[in-house]
Amino acid sequence: MTDKELLELAAKAVGYEIEYRTTSNGQESGPWFVGKNTGWWPLSDDGDALRLAVKLRIEPHFVLDMVHAVVLYGSDLGEWETVLAEEKIEDDIYKSTRRAIVRAASEIGKEMP
Repeated sequence: MTDKELLELAAKAVGYEIEYRTTSNGQESGPWFVGKNTGWWPLSDDGDALRLAVKLRIEPHFVLDMVHAVVLYGSDLGEWETVLAEEKIEDDIYKSTRRAIVRAASEIGKEMP
């Protein structure tokens, strides 16, 4: 899955509307909140990733050289499932943690209509 797809599904999981914009030189930039000049970059911004984790109650756990992002996700019907996303910790533990959080959120977004 591409970063763009991950972000779109993660945004869906928390009810955010995001868009990508084309710059004057034809490059795509974003994601941006729809109708605002505020960006949303949980893959590269610790604050955005933390807000995403808190909103969805995603818990990062560190096990050896891995970070696990775990969340218990449920529906109105009382059906619950555990979502787990894993990332290998390489040079940057913060980057790995952000990516695990976004991946867990995107799994929730996949399940939403």
